Amino acid sequence: MSIEPYLFFEGRCEEAIAFYRQALGAEVTMLMRNSESPEPPPPGMLPAGSENKIMHAALNIGGSVLMASDGMCSGQPQFQGIYLSLAVTDEAEARAKFTALAKKGEVRMPLARTFFSPSFGMVTDQFGVSWMIIVPQEA
Repeated sequence: MSIEPYLFFEGRCEEAIAFYRQALGAEVTMLMRNSESPEPPPPGMLPAGSENKIMHAALNIGGSVLMASDGMCSGQPQFQGIYLSLAVTDEAEARAKFTALAKKGEVRMPLARTFFSPSFGMVTDQFGVSWMIIVPQEA
């Protein structure tokens, strides 16, 4: 059993994928556009011009799967009450990933030493997705 986050970017999925490829080294393992679906959505379900929007994508980020879609293409993504936690190997990688995610985003808690990590910080990226970057404490 596994849990895989599925994010709906409401029309900005392609832009988000490009950003995560650059910022996190995400690898696209699957991508299907609305026009490629073997079963098109019912008429009127999606706004006109949504044919090229992303129906489903899967990204591999450090061995984890993050799924993404343009959803209903409303233009209003909402990511509330959730953070994605990204565990990295060392402080240099934490700084690099944190800085990349913070570009056009908002730092919630700067990277710093905590009682549970040599480097931990929280940032909301330019799409409204919140991240916790952590270097796990050595046992």
